[in-house]
Amino acid sequence: MQVPPQQITQEKVRRYHCPGCGADLLFEPKDGQLTCPYCGHSEQIPQSVEQIEERSYEEYLRLRPEQLQQMAPGALEVQCNSCGALVTFTPPEVARNCDFCGAAIVAQPKSADPIVAPEAVLPFRLQKQQATAAIRQWISSRWFAPDALKKFAQHEGIDGVYLPYWTYDAYTTSHYTGQRGEYYYETEYYTETDAQGNRVQKSRQVRKTRWYSASGTVERWFDDILVPATRSLPQNRLLALEPWDLPELKPYDPAFLSGYKAQRYQVSLPEGFEQAKQIAARVIEGDVRRDIGGDEQRISNVQTHYSGITFKHVLMPVYVGAYRLNQKLYQVIVNGRTGEVQGDRPYSWIKIALFVMTILFVLAFCGMLAAIFGNR
Repeated sequence: MQVPPQQITQEKVRRYHCPGCGADLLFEPKDGQLTCPYCGHSEQIPQSVEQIEERSYEEYLRLRPEQLQQMAPGALEVQCNSCGALVTFTPPEVARNCDFCGAAIVAQPKSADPIVAPEAVLPFRLQKQQATAAIRQWISSRWFAPDALKKFAQHEGIDGVYLPYWTYDAYTTSHYTGQRGEYYYETEYYTETDAQGNRVQKSRQVRKTRWYSASGTVERWFDDILVPATRSLPQNRLLALEPWDLPELKPYDPAFLSGYKAQRYQVSLPEGFEQAKQIAARVIEGDVRRDIGGDEQRISNVQTHYSGITFKHVLMPVYVGAYRLNQKLYQVIVNGRTGEVQGDRPYSWIKIALFVMTILFVLAFCGMLAAIFGNR
């Protein structure tokens, strides 16, 4: 897709040129370097002396212009008219089809709008052919998959995209009220008829619960609660891609995007924190139950105060592809670090029908042979 010259000039684009042949250097997951796809020249991405910093949540609730910046110098941005996804890329990368819904991109790219810039990135570790092989293996385990699904077994079926995530840190103080249940046993007598027809009396121990009021306070420090900031992929699929090796996060450098796209976040910072509180609440509930103690617990109320809240905008690597079959969208995604594959799959009713017919034919043939040899 050609970019009109009035939208962006060559001088504004941060591109990494090969000193040998002049081609564009692309990020290579195999060794984590910028590599020329033509002559093989490679360069290391300079190690940042800066540490990955947590940003104050309160300071970013009301964004100011100086808190926003482009994801990369000369970055371009294009929006899919079908699903609304905004994708950022730097030349020579282009966006011809939407990676999230498969629709053709008809809008012209424009200079990317400023955002809360990424603080860190988890670089791709898997090469595209490795992700393709993982999908091929995933497809082979899906019986009755239609031929349309096999398009992902080709390099053209998927693309590497960095997905936006928020991470939140916070200190929580939770005050609770509830009840502690303690088991005790009583002897219960009953009668029954034995094998000889006699009525006999027997006893058994019956467990009961005695409840006591309970209240208290639990505290916890949460580090890097991870919340997807994309709405273009199902949340359950994104959760299934975990875990992410967060200790391997690198300070953000636009060089990691060379040859890849990055999606603009669709979940705002406050929206993401509300999701983080839901994740934290499940952990806090476990803390409360342990603090109540006893054999059973009833929780009536929990009031949690959050303090020292910080956040990061981080980018996670995935390979993603999409296609439509019978007016329904199907997506396949691969963890760009581990090769974990998650996706939707349709069923080919033609293949199922042929399979059933084959089984019926085999059964009928076996029955015919049994009848022939049984009459001899």
